[in-house]
Amino acid sequence: MTEDLTTVQTAFREDFQRLQTAIGAAVVGAEELVRDCLIALCCNGHVLLEGVPGLGKTSLVKAIGQAIGLDTGRIQCTPDLMPADILGTHIVDEDGDGRRRLTFARGPVFHHLVLVDEINRATPKTQSALLEVMQEQQVSAGGEQFPLPAPFFLMATQNPLEMAGTYPLPEAQLDRFQFKLLVPYPSLETLVTIGQQHSGLQTAAVERVWSGEAVRSARAFLAALPVAEAVTTYAARLVLASHPEQETAPAAVRRTLAYGASPRALQALLRGARVVCALRGGTAVSAEDIRSVAHQSLRHRLIVNFEGEADGIATDQLIDDILAAVPAPAVATA
Repeated sequence: MTEDLTTVQTAFREDFQRLQTAIGAAVVGAEELVRDCLIALCCNGHVLLEGVPGLGKTSLVKAIGQAIGLDTGRIQCTPDLMPADILGTHIVDEDGDGRRRLTFARGPVFHHLVLVDEINRATPKTQSALLEVMQEQQVSAGGEQFPLPAPFFLMATQNPLEMAGTYPLPEAQLDRFQFKLLVPYPSLETLVTIGQQHSGLQTAAVERVWSGEAVRSARAFLAALPVAEAVTTYAARLVLASHPEQETAPAAVRRTLAYGASPRALQALLRGARVVCALRGGTAVSAEDIRSVAHQSLRHRLIVNFEGEADGIATDQLIDDILAAVPAPAVATA
């Protein structure tokens, strides 16, 4: 790595740490969750958060936006929400001369950071409206394409408890999330801190320490980090081992999974591992970097069959089995 790249990497690590610290002022006791969200942001991915209400998911999005200086939007999903309520629609507008014309009224997705709250309460028709937003980062309407603000980052939440009247996300939509993160319930110490610091009328101030331009620069820098062929092959073998028809799949995978991870999972592993590599000061992605983002990248891409559902199998346990079954390459950590 050249001296210039070393300087860029050092600055990235320092800025990332400052960003975590600034967000931690508003989101208490969720260091790992904040770190994983920022990793997804840095590699141009999106995040699905699963947790019960009241754990600070909305506060997390706002804090990220304030710390980077980006505008945030929020969409509350309900069964009567329509695609136009998310994307926007054409309306008849009248100019100063009384002439009428169609103009596009932009919906709430036209922000840098968007929280889609309780996404599984929206109907599949409305959920599908987000596919182009997440993949292409644009909205198509009336034969026109409207690009979303850059950088763009979408975080969606779903409640694992109140599942009555909800619509499970289609596999194609789940696949477009870089990470699925489980929001833990706070510990006793964290609850006490929340009670002491965040129970008044004033919310914690979040210092702005980054910018949208810094995010774009970081994404370009991270995309250039090298990955050895052996490490890429290792990540690909992990993905293949998640498919029950593969000989390399562990016995539990063959018994309880209907379908494994897609090629997008491989991309998620490599992109996330690049960020982890940069944060540890490495010059090339290692197998351990891949393993460190395996659960976040794979848990929502493994489709459990009827037997697995009856047994209450957890996909995280299956990922542990896959990591144990696939040998890591004998490549030194760089």
